[in-house]
Amino acid sequence: MANCVCTAILTCDSRLRPKNFYAETPVVDPEVYAQLQKSPETIDSVTVKAGAHYKRGFLHRLVWGQHHRPLWDAPVTVPVFDLDTSKGGLTIEKVGGGFQTKSLHLVGSDGFTYALRTLDKDPEKVLPKVWRKTFVLNVLRDQISAINPYAAFVLPPMAEAANIPHSTPQLVYVKPNDTDFGEHADIFSDKVFMIEEKFNDERTAHAMPGNAVDIVGTGKMLSHRFEEDDHFIDQIAFAKARLFDLLVHDWDRHEGQWEWAEYEKNGDHYYRPIPKDRDNAFYRFQDGIIPWLFSRNWGIRKFESFDDEFNDVKALTVNSEFIDNRALAAVTKEQYDSLAVVLQQSITDQVIAQAVQQYPDSVYALVGEKTKRKLISRRNSLREAAAEFYSIMAKEVLVVGTDEEDLFDVKRLNDEETEVTVRRESDEKIVYHRIIKNADTKQITLHGLAEDDIFEISGNVKRGIKVVIVGGRGEDEIKDTSSVKRGGKKTWVYDTKRGTELEAGPETKDKRTKDVRVHAFDREGY
Repeated sequence: MANCVCTAILTCDSRLRPKNFYAETPVVDPEVYAQLQKSPETIDSVTVKAGAHYKRGFLHRLVWGQHHRPLWDAPVTVPVFDLDTSKGGLTIEKVGGGFQTKSLHLVGSDGFTYALRTLDKDPEKVLPKVWRKTFVLNVLRDQISAINPYAAFVLPPMAEAANIPHSTPQLVYVKPNDTDFGEHADIFSDKVFMIEEKFNDERTAHAMPGNAVDIVGTGKMLSHRFEEDDHFIDQIAFAKARLFDLLVHDWDRHEGQWEWAEYEKNGDHYYRPIPKDRDNAFYRFQDGIIPWLFSRNWGIRKFESFDDEFNDVKALTVNSEFIDNRALAAVTKEQYDSLAVVLQQSITDQVIAQAVQQYPDSVYALVGEKTKRKLISRRNSLREAAAEFYSIMAKEVLVVGTDEEDLFDVKRLNDEETEVTVRRESDEKIVYHRIIKNADTKQITLHGLAEDDIFEISGNVKRGIKVVIVGGRGEDEIKDTSSVKRGGKKTWVYDTKRGTELEAGPETKDKRTKDVRVHAFDREGY
């Protein structure tokens, strides 16, 4: 039955063929559009539909989902963007954007940077070239309707109340054939955009709280963190930001969705997160036959829909697994709970009501009260979601050293707890410490990375966590005097045989080899 319905839709709906997908213009009134082409200077605002091309009939919506199609088709009045006057006058620095979004990096007369990003997306580049001229492309394009195009405008009041850094996007329309865009006019004309602050280098560091000295991307931050022993991630700040992500159901928080404000204190460097690209908050996907099937736990689990309840916290961590594992390893269950309480207390009903009022009037009429109800419900149960998030993160704990000399000390304290401490060799300052609950954690992995590291494992217990040691480059010393009576060997050592001094104990499983790839570690994630 479902196959027949799908075949019928793919055959009959011309918009799911390779051509004729997008609306000719987002401008609603043909007379206004004609005037924009003749005398654009006479018009300072227009009524647009950001995605009228997502409107579909009953059969299509039954099979492919209602999603947020009504929001894309809602008429919204927006200002006409003027490059010469907006933000005091802007100049184009470069073209940006990812696989789906077109954007321009802009600079104000004061040197502050902004991003002009398309509200709609085109996932063509996500597909292999062989599929781009088939109906598959427009099937994928059609599913962009699962995105709430106005969610990013709702988040700033809540982020502000929670003291989480944020941009404040504004909705604008770029008129047809805008010559101010020069060689980029064909790409950026006659479209709906959001313009927002772009926090990505020292030019905007002064806008961060405290005395930030720079703003860097995740790649550069991790490079410093792993190469040098005096660079640290503010894991509590990141945990707070991640709980906020859960609240607003933003499932796409991979490493490329963050910038980092850099601070200096007593010779050390600390990085605090700046979330960006809030395109997937309030996502709605599971309301059609095919999307529902695709989003099962055995399918594409991350495509969970925004609801009153946290139906699947794990789904909201799939895309962020890489950065979560590297930036949350020190955060305890108690700290997650305390952060959830802070968010509950700061994001009040009044704050949520104010946030939802940022929707355009026509959009608020469609989903404003529903969004408010869902946010209040999710905020009220945020402590439970935080506990589940902790459980996900606690299963395997990744403790990573640096390219300088580090001292790793693991103590099997008792049958319930394991203590992990890391010191930097230069001054023996403790750079990592956590008492890990054995009931919550299956494995602790220690990565030494480079230089001559020391690993010591001790303690006699009945039950214990598996500890994996990956020595890394350098001449490492590994000493295991621990004993665990049940469950097989609990200390596994991976390193090269040459240059590694191993003092094995009854729990040691020697996995050393001649192959230097044994201590490979993914530092970038991209």
